[in-house]
Amino acid sequence: MTSHLLALCIDANDPLRLARFWAGVLGWEMADDPDDGIALLPNDDTGFRIRFLSTQEQKTRPNQMHFDLTSASLEGQQQTVARALELGARHIDVGQLPEEEHVVLADPEGNEFCVIEAGNSFLADCGFIGALSCDGSQEVGYFWSEALGWPLVWDQDQETAIRSPRGGPKITWGGPPLKPKTAKDRWHFDLAPPVGGDQQAEVDGLLSLGATRIDIGQGEVSWVVMADPDGHEFCVLIPQ
Repeated sequence: MTSHLLALCIDANDPLRLARFWAGVLGWEMADDPDDGIALLPNDDTGFRIRFLSTQEQKTRPNQMHFDLTSASLEGQQQTVARALELGARHIDVGQLPEEEHVVLADPEGNEFCVIEAGNSFLADCGFIGALSCDGSQEVGYFWSEALGWPLVWDQDQETAIRSPRGGPKITWGGPPLKPKTAKDRWHFDLAPPVGGDQQAEVDGLLSLGATRIDIGQGEVSWVVMADPDGHEFCVLIPQ
């Protein structure tokens, strides 16, 4: 497989407002998106952009993936939380225990994220976005490792994690029990073959790994909509 992770796409009722929030939290630059959305461009080794795409659908359930933001110190963690709250975040309860040191917040549209405590060894060298933490099976961790060519950096008790050889965030899957999937995910990946690559060859390779082609009403578009082995949507774009 030669596809790269081009973007994390986030469905938003107000893309501009949400992009401004995350630009303020992450310190990333905003840019126009070629497909009528808004993008944030990384200023670190994250390696993928974040796209905000307009939707009329309201958020009704916890997301399948969320950001884990890292902290170098307790003061740094408190500053990140304070900055997020000032930009429009709020504290939420997702069942975290009182003794847990991370802080769980939601952005202005209710998307969950965590501000991790200082000294977290698992995310020690991963940058400010330490991880994209996902609800998913061990099988889907193996799938994405093969699909992106990112090695497994964790594989214990059905929990998996992968990371680009170039560094940046980890992508983690927590293993069972899995939440039932009842609607289209609000967050999904955009993959793309490199310039000179072959979109159909990439699609065929992903099918061989266990992905499926799906129809979410996309109509005639240049990208291919697929689902990973757990049923979560992603798109394969034309080479770029």
